[in-house]
This record gives sequence, C-alpha cells and structure tokens, in this order.
Amino acid sequence: MSFTLAIVGRPNVGKSTLFNRLVGKRLALVDDQPGVTRDLREGEARLGDLRFTVIDTAGLEQATDESLQGRMRALTERAVGMADACLFLIDARAGVLPDDEVFAGILRRKSANVILAANKGEGSAADAGVLEAYGLGLGEPIRLSAEHGEGLGELYTALAPLIEDAEAEIDAEAAPETDVDIEDDGEDEGETLRMPTPARPLQIAVMGRPNAGKSTLINAILGEDRLLTGPEAGITRDSISVSKDWQGTPVRLYDTAGMRKKAKVQDKVEKLSVSDGIRAVKFAEVVVVLLDAQIPFEAQDLKIADLAEREGRAVVVAINKWDLEDDRQGKLKALKEDFARLLPQLRGAPLVTVSALTGRGLDRLHDACLSAYKVWNRRVPTAKLNRWLAGMVEMHPPPAPGGRRIKLRYMTQAKTRPPGFVVMASIPEKLPESYRRYLINGLREDFDMPGTPIRLNFRGQGDKNPFKGRKKSTPSRLRKHLGKGPAGG
Repeated sequence: MSFTLAIVGRPNVGKSTLFNRLVGKRLALVDDQPGVTRDLREGEARLGDLRFTVIDTAGLEQATDESLQGRMRALTERAVGMADACLFLIDARAGVLPDDEVFAGILRRKSANVILAANKGEGSAADAGVLEAYGLGLGEPIRLSAEHGEGLGELYTALAPLIEDAEAEIDAEAAPETDVDIEDDGEDEGETLRMPTPARPLQIAVMGRPNAGKSTLINAILGEDRLLTGPEAGITRDSISVSKDWQGTPVRLYDTAGMRKKAKVQDKVEKLSVSDGIRAVKFAEVVVVLLDAQIPFEAQDLKIADLAEREGRAVVVAINKWDLEDDRQGKLKALKEDFARLLPQLRGAPLVTVSALTGRGLDRLHDACLSAYKVWNRRVPTAKLNRWLAGMVEMHPPPAPGGRRIKLRYMTQAKTRPPGFVVMASIPEKLPESYRRYLINGLREDFDMPGTPIRLNFRGQGDKNPFKGRKKSTPSRLRKHLGKGPAGG
C-alpha cells in the first residue's frame, strides 16, 4: 500500500490545481468559483523520485452536519483520518482567516503528520500571508504556487522523510519473525517462483440523469459511504473513480455527474462536469445506464444510452429505486417493452432492477456487467462468418440497382471491443442502410451478441489493394542485372 497524502484547506485555495500538478494531468475540475470539488478524488502522484497516492478533498467549511457542506466536511475529515499525512493549504494572498485557524486545530488533533503550505505564493503580495501562517502552530510554511509549479522542491524535502519512514515501517511489518525451513528436493533448481499477476480491473462507468442514485449505487457496491450522496440533485461534479474487488471481480468504478438536457445546462461548472462524464465513458469498457424506476426512459435517458452505444461501449441498463415499486411484475414487463421499442440499437442488452438504498439486485448487476463485457469481446472465426454470409445472401439477396446485382464476396471480423466486421462487396456504395441493419440483426441473433454495439463496414475490391494506382518500378536487383542506372535513368 503506497503512502497517502491528503490535500485539505478552505474552498478555492488551489487544492485541485496542486492535485493536477502532482498527478501530471488534468484530472480534477478547476474553476475560480469556490466549492467545485465535492468528492474525494485519488491519483498517483510523482514528485521527483517520490511515488505516492494523493487525495483531493472538498473545501473545509463550518456548517451543520445535515447540510451539503457539512457532509462534504465529514468526507474530508474521513480522508484526513485515512491519510498518512495531510498537506494543509492556505491562500497566501488572502492571509490566515478565522476558518484556517479552526481547521488547523482540527488537523493537529486528527493527523500525526501535517505539512503547512501557503499557496498562491508568487510575488510580493503573498509575503504578509506567508508570515501570518507561522501563527497557525504547524511549523514553517512552504511557499507554493500550484499554478506555476513553484515551491515543489521544498514540498519534496518535507515529504521525503515521511515517505521513507512509512516504507521502512511497512518493510518491518512484512518481514517474517522467524525463519521457515523449506524442503528442497533438488528438482526445481534454477527455476524462479512467480506469483500470479492479478487481473486488470474491469472499467465500469455509471451514468444517468441527476438524482438517479449513481453515487448511492457505487457506495452500495463498495460497502461504505465513499462518495457524497444526498437528496439534492447534481451533487457529483467530478468523475470519481474507485477500485473494488466486486464479488471476486477486480473493477474500477467511475461515478459521473448527472446529465441534464443541453438547453438546461448554463452553469460553467456543470458544463465541465458533463464533459468530464463523457470523457469517463471513453475510458470505460462497460457503461451502466441508471434509470429512476419512477420516471424511466425519459428523453435524456435515451440520449445517454445512445451516447454509450455510439462510443462503442458495452451497455447495461439498470432500473434503480425498485424497492419503491408495488406491482413489480407488471412494471418489469412494461419496462422491457419500452426498452425494445425505444432503444432498438441496444436490443438484447441486459436490463436489471436494483435498489441502491437496500443493496438488493447488486448480484444481478454484477453478472450483467460480466455478461455484457464477454459479448463485447466476442470473436467469430472467418470460415464460420463466410458460411453464415452465404446463407444470409441466399435467404435475402442484396438489391440490384439499375439491374446490376451487388455481390458480397467475403467477410471477416476486423476487431473486438466492440465487434467490428468488414464485408467485401462489388459496389458497396449502392448498398442501402436497411441491408446493413439486416446483417447486423442476423449477427446478433446467430452469434449470440445481444445488446453490444456492432460495427459493419462494406468495402469495394479496390479498397483492399494499397498499391492500386501506383507506378510500377523495376526492382534494384533487376536494374543492376539489365545494366540500368538508378531508378528513372
């Protein structure tokens, strides 16, 4: 387990900017508006030769425990308790405020290792704030500029001994207390024992409209309140990723911001959140489209499912808040009919009912994700494909525009994730879209590929010859034998 550093402080002191600087990429949303970060975001940080886990936290605010700000503060305090060290940021230009003094006292009680840093420390305007920071009783402040990368050398100096001590402690705990004799029969001399490599985590993104229960669902899977939840719509802003061994399957779950209709999205931060969620889809392998059982298959739900299909992800549709339903059999039948009618491009994709609040249905959701992933990776042998294509053509021949029959000569699978196929045709540009759909539907049914996006392209004879149209040239060996000079001579 790597050393963990939590970055804490008031809103808008530059925590997310420093987080992005340490992980070397723009993972956390950054804006001048305070309170953009709400959940805990983890990243793998690099500082010189130091490697550690860094946690970006919500801004510390004095608020009641029941309020959104109070729940954000509780989540941040939990991160403080989990971390090996805390980096307490203040705004050097604003100086030490009363809230800084309150939270400095909290950190002294809750964290054994606190590093104080005065951010936005570039220029003479920050001099007074850096001097005031000494009064917090947390030692000498590091003068930082997260935006410009200044002061990172001093941060390295403060972190290095803490990380070294933590690693030494881990090594000491891992060392066996007594020597164990291992019998050697001499047969395996020279062989090296290798531990099995753990499977790569399955990437799952949970998407849906605001207040569909995405964060609550992921908390239920994790078995802990890791993500911020509540009755307010639109709590999640960043696309937060967390790892978990889910019923024996290593997974990485992405919680995304709720997506409203584009016309309703006016706030800059909400626009950034939606863009971050769309970016999470590109990293995912399986997308769980989470619907509210009370108002399922709204226009926005259909757009989200269509987005996942267009991006070529394996899709699972989950109906949340199922615990509130009375006539479950009747509702489920209606939902399946609506699904087949409204999302024909995902025909056959898994549809499961869950209750994120009670945890019921999570086993079905787990199995549905694995099933969708398996289909998404399916490959069909070329010989089998061509026998199938001949049967499809015989049953329903391609059209003959202008009396000229279109010939489908050969078919192969070019890729998986999602399955992609290529058909060589005599005049592919004349094939109507209806015939493409006919073949795609046949692939789904005959090769057991329900619900997954299928890519089918038609190519002409000339498309497969990369040398068509190029001038022929005499090989150099023949030129020498014929007594010719360089090419063109």
